[in-house]
Amino acid sequence: MTGEKKRPDRRKFLGAAGMTAFAAAASPLMRTDNAQARTSGGKLRVALVGTGIRGSGLWGKTLYEKYGDVVEFVGLCDINTVRMEFVKQYMGVKCPTFTDFDEMVKKTKPDTVIVTTMDCFHAKYICRAMELGCDVITEKPMATDEKMCQDIIDTEKRTGRHVRVTFNYRYGPAAVRIKEILMSGEIGQVTSVDFSYFLDTSHGASYFRRWHAFKQKSGSLLVHKSTHHFDLMNWWLNAEPVEVNACGKLRHYGWNSPFRGERCMNCGHKSSCPYYWDITKNEFLMNLYVKPESEDGYMRDACLFRRKINIWDTMSAQVRYHNDVLMNYSLNACMPYEGFNVGFNGTKGRLDAREYHRQPWDVKGLADIRISLNFKNSREITIGAGGSSHWGADERMQDMIFKGPIPDPLGQTAGSRAGALSIMIGIAARRSIERQRPVVIEELVKI
Repeated sequence: MTGEKKRPDRRKFLGAAGMTAFAAAASPLMRTDNAQARTSGGKLRVALVGTGIRGSGLWGKTLYEKYGDVVEFVGLCDINTVRMEFVKQYMGVKCPTFTDFDEMVKKTKPDTVIVTTMDCFHAKYICRAMELGCDVITEKPMATDEKMCQDIIDTEKRTGRHVRVTFNYRYGPAAVRIKEILMSGEIGQVTSVDFSYFLDTSHGASYFRRWHAFKQKSGSLLVHKSTHHFDLMNWWLNAEPVEVNACGKLRHYGWNSPFRGERCMNCGHKSSCPYYWDITKNEFLMNLYVKPESEDGYMRDACLFRRKINIWDTMSAQVRYHNDVLMNYSLNACMPYEGFNVGFNGTKGRLDAREYHRQPWDVKGLADIRISLNFKNSREITIGAGGSSHWGADERMQDMIFKGPIPDPLGQTAGSRAGALSIMIGIAARRSIERQRPVVIEELVKI
């Protein structure tokens, strides 16, 4: 790879204690103001923009039911009124609804805006919420291109408001155990990493049915999906990415099939296409997406072999970090099983981990971790698959946000800087594929 090396002490990602202090500084609303509101008997006033699957669920119904003692919904906003009214009833809230974001914020005066819109609109609402005096909780990815990323960074500095990015993977039991082992120094200083992520033919295919199938909306899976993986790696390594070199191909979906139609619901290939999916069997999705089609034309069961699809299903990237750690990363979206393999090469040994999400064979738990030390024997750790949503990660993350202040020794709290560092690996990877050369992140954005 080319590009000038970044000095190890420049813009460091901080150590464990430093990360905790940084997290507290990055999101004072979540760690101080919310606790004060509970102490004084008040509630955190939140408004939600974007009432799709994530907004209606984790950041809607779940938030209202589990944290109603500390959180009050004051407004919902979406351009699709049919979907929004269904979600309001589904959540069980009584707050007003709006199609105009500025009107909602000005009339309801929320403390915090939760952004769960289509990815390409995250930055617009994040920035506008801060300009109107609100702090922000946003779903990943924080933005989908370098300009949007820069806008968020600059707006946060200018307004003095704060952005929290919801990286739930940091709270998963296997991810936490890996972090603890790396922090312990047992395998020494990490020199390189191999990270392979597999999406199966159910989950992987779903991205190609939805708006995610277009770069202009999702930034590609290297941004929408991989931002989770890149954030994990930045957090695990306690390091900042400097340069990215990537390749990507559309090998399975898109134009790569003789089966093609507008959508599964009225497709003539129902009996022969292995990817046929009957959305009519899911009452919730029918109410959330099919019935509201009349307002925006969005089809949740669109054909995943549309010729207009312009993202990749097969991707690899090499990332160089400020401390000269090298990561080899791959993402494949049409595998027979789902999960990831990661291996950390250290000066004293190696850590191998495999996390199981779905696979056609039996496993003992959520993940297997093996630690092998130089000139010594190895040992294995099995991580149990406890918890509910994302193996309990979503609940632990929301507890950290809304039941604070809670100690954060691993630095799991993620602000705009962590959000920017994760998406910029994906954005740089996308630019690298498009420009057919390595891309230095500082070419694109100043964090």
